[in-house]
Amino acid sequence: MFKLLRYVSLFFITACLLLACHSSAPTKLQRPPLKVLFGSFVGEYPGIIAQEKGFFQAQGVDVKIVYKRYGYAKLEQANFSAGKYDGISLSLGSFIILNATNPDIQGVIVIDESTGADVVVAKSQIKTVADLKGKKLGANLGGFSEVFVTEMLKSANLTSDDISFVQSEALDIPQRLKNNVIQAGHTWQPHLAEAVKLGGHILFSSKQTPGLILDMMVFRKDIIRDRPEDIRGFVRAWLQASTYWEAHLQEGNAIISKALNIPSHTLSLEGINLTDLAENRKFFQSSNPHSIYKTAKIYADFFIRAGNVTRLPELKGLFNSTFVNPPS
Repeated sequence: MFKLLRYVSLFFITACLLLACHSSAPTKLQRPPLKVLFGSFVGEYPGIIAQEKGFFQAQGVDVKIVYKRYGYAKLEQANFSAGKYDGISLSLGSFIILNATNPDIQGVIVIDESTGADVVVAKSQIKTVADLKGKKLGANLGGFSEVFVTEMLKSANLTSDDISFVQSEALDIPQRLKNNVIQAGHTWQPHLAEAVKLGGHILFSSKQTPGLILDMMVFRKDIIRDRPEDIRGFVRAWLQASTYWEAHLQEGNAIISKALNIPSHTLSLEGINLTDLAENRKFFQSSNPHSIYKTAKIYADFFIRAGNVTRLPELKGLFNSTFVNPPS
């Protein structure tokens, strides 16, 4: 009888301990969605396809897409730095400027390269870049636009001292050309088509500056540290969506048209390279002549000279290649 009571007591104590352990174990909470901010440039639209086709979900990551409001770039970048968003799409130039005030961010993937989409369009009497000497040139100063047109001027042995800059957004260029406020300006579609319709012509394009104009997905370092598998899933789904769109242009355009409520015929990938995994691996190789490290230095040096930033970023820390490179 004593042995029986002893066994019953041991069983009861063990059961209570197991129950206590089970009840004290932390409940596994579902991770919140990655909140990612996108812009209105066509190279950023694969995120829409990834969302609508379920590519993010298939990779095990929940993503909430938020669209930047036109003209609110600085505010939205400040909101990103303040933690309102986990990730943001940025041009390489904008990323470097933002990093100067918020070093706790990293670029994880190059989403697109401009291979002709960015152009300087000019009035008919401006036949060559050299003809811009003494003329007025429209550009969005203090960012990648100014770097791009400065590289164009170099091709004709000109400097910014040889022309007069006029602060202009891409959408301003057609009317400013028409009104002779400027004689040339940096723009892209759909504003390029309007400028050409009004008598302008393409003087220079990003075909002549390979690797210079890139857009990236940038995440806060705490998100990269705490949710690496979600970032990895995001990158995989993004690359899948880019490939899918290029292979199914009409379907992809229809998806984006419906999501953004814009006419499908205004969507074009002409002059845009949606970078794939192999291209990303090359961009992240420091030995590549067009690596993001070398291009980042071009931007950083320019912004230091122009006074846009006061310190050179630590280039190696700007980017995190682990999400595009195979594990070593």
